Amino acid sequence: MRIKDRPEFTSKPRVLTMPPEAPLREAIAEMCRRRYGSVVVVDPDQKLLGVFTERDVMTRVVNEGLDPETLTLKDVMTSEVRVARAEDNLIDWLRIMSNERFRRLPIVDDEGRVISMMTQGDFVSYTWPELMSRLSTSVQAAMGKGGALLTVAAGIGLYTLLVIIVVGLFT
Repeated sequence: MRIKDRPEFTSKPRVLTMPPEAPLREAIAEMCRRRYGSVVVVDPDQKLLGVFTERDVMTRVVNEGLDPETLTLKDVMTSEVRVARAEDNLIDWLRIMSNERFRRLPIVDDEGRVISMMTQGDFVSYTWPELMSRLSTSVQAAMGKGGALLTVAAGIGLYTLLVIIVVGLFT
C-alpha cells in the first residue's frame, strides 16, 4: 500500500511549519496549543529545512540547560531528516522508522515541499487489522470450527505483546 492510499494522508490536519528564524519559544507554544509533536522548519517556498520535535525539546534544550527565550528553530532543529514521497510503500517506511527509531516522517512533493506528516502510529494503525485477520485465519485453520475462543485469547495476547514492544521502543 502506498502512503497516499492511507486515509490519514488526506485527513490529517495541516502540518505546522515555521521559518528557521522563528523564536523557539513561539514554536514550542504553538506545538503545545495545537497538541502537535513537531514543527517542520521550511524556507519561504515551503521546502523542508529541518524538523523540531518534542524529543528535541528534552534532549537539545532542557537537557543542555539552554534558554528557549534566546534560541531560534535553526539553533536546535534536526537538519538531516528522512523524507518520503506519497507514492512510497508504507510498510517499507514503517520498517525504516522502527529500525532507525524515529516517529515522524515528512511527506514531500517532487520539489521538496512538505505536503503531509505521517507518524509511526499512522502506519501501525494500518498493519494492526491485517495482522489480526491473518492471526484469526491461521488459528481457525489450525483449530477447526471450535477455535473462536482460542482466537480471542490469542488476539488479546498478541495485542499485549505488541503494546509492550511499542512502549519499549519509545522509552
